[in-house]
Amino acid sequence: MGLVEHKPLEGLSEKIFLDRYAMKDLDYINTKVGDTVLVLTKDDPKFPQKEVGEIVALEKNQVSILLRNGETITTTVEKTTRPIEVTPEAMWDRLARAIASVEKTEEKQAEWTSKFRELLDDWKLVPGGRIAAGAGASEELTLFNCYVIPSPHDSRGGIMDTLTQMTEIMSRGGGVGINLSSLRPRRALVRGVNGSSSGSVSWGGLFSYTTGLIEQGGSRRGALMLMMNDWHPDLMEFITVKQTMGLVTNANLSVCVSNSFMKAVKEDLDWELVFPDVNDPDYDALWDGNMKKWREELGKPVKLVKTVRAREIWHTIIESAWKSAEPGVVFTEYYNDMSNSWYFNPIICTNPCGEQGLPAWGVCNLSSLNLSKFVLDNEVDWTSLGEAVRYSIRFLDNVIDATPYHFEENRENQQSERRVGLGTMGLAEMMIKLGIRYGSPTSLDFLDKLYNFIAREAYLASADIAKEKGSFPKFDAEKYLMSGFMKQFDEEVREAIREKGIRNVTLLTQAPTGSTGTMVGTSTGIEPYYAFEYYRQSRLGFDKQYVPIAQEWMDAHPGQDLPEYFICAMDLAAEDHVRVQAAIQKWVDSSISKTANAPHDFTVEETKNLYELAFDLGCKGVTIYRDGSRDVQVLSTEKKEEKVGASNDQASAKELENSEPKTSQEAASAGQAQGVKSGRDGATERAYNKRPKRLSGATYKMNTPLGKAYITINDVDHAPFEVIVNVGKAGSDVFAMSEALGRVSTLFLRFGELPDGNKARLLIKHLKGIGGSGAVGFGANRVESIPDAVAKALEMHLDGEDEHQAVAATSSYSITSAPDKEEVHHDVYGDADHKDFCPSCGSATLLHAEGCKTCTTCGFSKCS
Repeated sequence: MGLVEHKPLEGLSEKIFLDRYAMKDLDYINTKVGDTVLVLTKDDPKFPQKEVGEIVALEKNQVSILLRNGETITTTVEKTTRPIEVTPEAMWDRLARAIASVEKTEEKQAEWTSKFRELLDDWKLVPGGRIAAGAGASEELTLFNCYVIPSPHDSRGGIMDTLTQMTEIMSRGGGVGINLSSLRPRRALVRGVNGSSSGSVSWGGLFSYTTGLIEQGGSRRGALMLMMNDWHPDLMEFITVKQTMGLVTNANLSVCVSNSFMKAVKEDLDWELVFPDVNDPDYDALWDGNMKKWREELGKPVKLVKTVRAREIWHTIIESAWKSAEPGVVFTEYYNDMSNSWYFNPIICTNPCGEQGLPAWGVCNLSSLNLSKFVLDNEVDWTSLGEAVRYSIRFLDNVIDATPYHFEENRENQQSERRVGLGTMGLAEMMIKLGIRYGSPTSLDFLDKLYNFIAREAYLASADIAKEKGSFPKFDAEKYLMSGFMKQFDEEVREAIREKGIRNVTLLTQAPTGSTGTMVGTSTGIEPYYAFEYYRQSRLGFDKQYVPIAQEWMDAHPGQDLPEYFICAMDLAAEDHVRVQAAIQKWVDSSISKTANAPHDFTVEETKNLYELAFDLGCKGVTIYRDGSRDVQVLSTEKKEEKVGASNDQASAKELENSEPKTSQEAASAGQAQGVKSGRDGATERAYNKRPKRLSGATYKMNTPLGKAYITINDVDHAPFEVIVNVGKAGSDVFAMSEALGRVSTLFLRFGELPDGNKARLLIKHLKGIGGSGAVGFGANRVESIPDAVAKALEMHLDGEDEHQAVAATSSYSITSAPDKEEVHHDVYGDADHKDFCPSCGSATLLHAEGCKTCTTCGFSKCS
């Protein structure tokens, strides 16, 4: 390795570097003409915009700035940030000195300053964000990206202690993971106040809310992971909590799943939701959320709260992940079986992005090798890569001694196990350079070879450092080599550890590297490129991005399509994503941040199969992202800046609008499918099918979260042609909105030509699963909202269930008419007590109570 010349950063890369990682002078009095600054050009709390420029004029509090795009703006000095380091070279010099400073002698410090500087040069090693921002810059900033703090003690004081710990860590730039399973479930007895608990999920809402406050106060967002074990009585509420707006909005959610739970799912067994007896005299002193220790080691009793089919829980997890990408799943029992710390420090939670499972008071100590820098003449430069791995392990081990510790418990834990997490970025770029198609069988063989090589070099390096500096204090060679991960290594590695010991309990982690990878200009983490041309929404603004390696190929081959090994995330089958994850996971002792991207029409059943495939292949966790399933999407292939916050149903409609064909033949087919006819003058007119005077169909009566819905579906030529939806009392907002839904659905069905039933299926696709403020029913009978009820009614109608579940009706009323009282309706989901609509929140939960009408959802009372 050696120092090389490289191009200066530009565009978004420069913005990220200057905003997040460069040292800054926060004293505005030092600002002067000629300074490079980052200036806030759009002061929007949710979607701000920042640009880089040079100060060309300064008068009192006003500055004129020449932006990189040639535009000049005038603003106040308070809206600028002045970096001291304006090039990466300055940052690399700082980091090399700071991380080498903990070596014991001046000679060693000089040696490793030089070696670390070579390693950092040209982004061969990209330090974790906290290291880049804090090392050598401030004694207040942690160099650890993320923390897991102990599960809260089950008391008001314990919860407040956890809140304080979380706030202190986040205020210094660290993300936090918390497992809520130690907290008693909803409605459990609280003896001190002679009342009942609001439940673990409600306290998770408090942690989430506080994270949002911290996000507003600094340049880096607070990040929070909340987890819950599969035995906890509040599990179903935890899984579905994000379906109610406003409860948990600033946290990622994951469920800790055991091997026995997965066995119960596969064998369709019942699953017990349990909790310790809070009246046990040792409960306050000994209960910490570790159910295995409570039951097996301490022999303490538990109370069975409820029994649920394991498949019902599993389906709820899958369905929720399908809708909104959450919760994720972490296979924690398998994780602990594989963990090198299995014999002294159990993994209880992960960091916010899920790549690092940690014990209580554990930390993420992260950096990533840029694999795109280790390709020479279309081959992997194994010699340079091996040297970089070895230097990187020493770099990260030194970070443990270079960082400040704000909690003594963090220091004690980290210095007793010396956990580090070396990862990679640029994998997709490396594979393109090698001509290997990401996700192919050939790629899986290559990944096994590549990550086995990285793991061997890392473990041999840690053994060498142990010989020089000593093993981590909790090291026990016999037990360490019994971990599931260590059993995979060849005898050379195992013998080196027996002879020399090992410096670090774990060595490898695959983090997402979203910001650092974008800054460097390569593919992030182990992911394929999202697209070769895309838009990125972040707190720096809305930016169009091009992938350099694809642009370079197209410039060199004008008029040609990209080769098949240029593949994007959405070109892959979701199963390919999981198989890549599993191939890499085999040689990663911690975990992986990896998303299985899926198309919008990916089904719930396909999601279920994907999660089970991940478990079967040995992944430690799994997360799916179905395109368009969230209302805010960081990356997109279309410019929709003003619609970033659109709802899911709006996004689905937009998807239809933007589905433009690429060939004239496709255009003709699409025009026919969308009901577009060309006129003689070249204009277009809509092929709108008029309503016959007499129609036959069926009416379905269904329960929805907003009350009973009467959904009439009338046919023309045995295909749905008209939908009438009636919910609520005439004149109410709910009645108006449901009528509008029926009208729009009918309008869709009457346009253009498609084979019988296909338009209805397309309508079902875009209505099904839309969630509201609540749901009614269970399993297949669950109804999420009025649109979801319409989709289910259409499904039954198309599948012939109307013959069995609804009585055919002949109707000649107009689209605005309500079903006559004499019509017979089948109630598919059963009757429920009538509830009025709340004028405050709109839910059908306004009940008579204590002589007044009170809303059980929002607390509104007509008497207050």
